[in-house]
Amino acid sequence: MDAMQINEFQELILKQYGQRDRERGTSSTFMWFIEEVGELATALSGSDKENQYEEFADVFAWLCTLANINDIDLTKACEKYTKNRVEGFK
Repeated sequence: MDAMQINEFQELILKQYGQRDRERGTSSTFMWFIEEVGELATALSGSDKENQYEEFADVFAWLCTLANINDIDLTKACEKYTKNRVEGFK
């Protein structure tokens, strides 16, 4: 399969889960997102690359869900980095 663009993946998540995600709402969805971030943190502390790939995918999917239910286009949001607008270090 060819690589997907961010907007294509975000649209895929919207089509598959959008109605249920909107019904769940931002607060509950954010809690699911944080749970997945925790699972990613655990995976990164180990050496199982397959699990790390899985957890990165889950975090990205939940991030897309949060963006979708809050009407945020992640491609546009990423312009902060792609349009050389980042200043300083974090």
